[in-house]
Amino acid sequence: MLTVDVANLDTQLPDIIEEFIAGTGAVLIKDAFTPDQVADARRLIMEYSAEEDKETHFQGANQDRMHLQRRVWNLLDKGEIFEAMVQHPDVVKIASAILGDKFILGSIAANRLLPGGPGQEPHIDYPYWDMYEREGFPARINSSYPLNMQITIPLDPFTAESGASAFLPHSQGELLYPRTKDRDRFYANCDRMLADPGDAIIFNGMVWHCAMPNESDHNRSAILIEYLAKFVTPLEDQKAGVRQEVIDRGTPILHQLMSLTYPYPKLFDDAAAENTIGRDG
Repeated sequence: MLTVDVANLDTQLPDIIEEFIAGTGAVLIKDAFTPDQVADARRLIMEYSAEEDKETHFQGANQDRMHLQRRVWNLLDKGEIFEAMVQHPDVVKIASAILGDKFILGSIAANRLLPGGPGQEPHIDYPYWDMYEREGFPARINSSYPLNMQITIPLDPFTAESGASAFLPHSQGELLYPRTKDRDRFYANCDRMLADPGDAIIFNGMVWHCAMPNESDHNRSAILIEYLAKFVTPLEDQKAGVRQEVIDRGTPILHQLMSLTYPYPKLFDDAAAENTIGRDG
């Protein structure tokens, strides 16, 4: 996994693109977010998942291990810190270079893996995450260009003990949902996304990866951001999911991320809409 310092990002942008598409498939940007930003985000995630914490405490020793994981969705509507995170200028620069400068936001969510929390099975991410149903995808779809860029922002230390995500370097080239028979190869050859709070782990959604079990004595929390090429349907409905005040204070890039500036789909029965058809239309 290529490691990049934010101070050297401009000079290393070609290396980042190469690593993302044809290399290991993952890049670590050190110190992308400040301690204050991490603390603010972590505080809100703890607040939004506090009710589940009460339920887990009530269950006590009889709790299922799956209750040791928390998901908080639709973060764009849950705090200005999350609006800032999706618009990080260095992340925007990388996403523009990989997905095109009209890229959009597919999702921003959080995952808390509590001590004792289980890992996941190896998988790939949306829009590829149901690639095991190959008939649902176009003929000859391939990994030569990505439709997705994932970002994990640790809010707690990502260590081997705390369950830092595992990934199989170069697996994006296969564009295949890992099968049961592939799991031995995955675990025998995987690397780990080790990182500190405030780092940004950028990886190709076609890379085989999974969270590992948290065997530490602390939470392993992270913000999970997904960017998509402009023509891919977002995973989360950003238009319907946020309050009007979020839209009103939004910057041009935030409006782009929410697909507010992308004109399609539209009704071309409308005379005004017809005037927006391409010059050769």
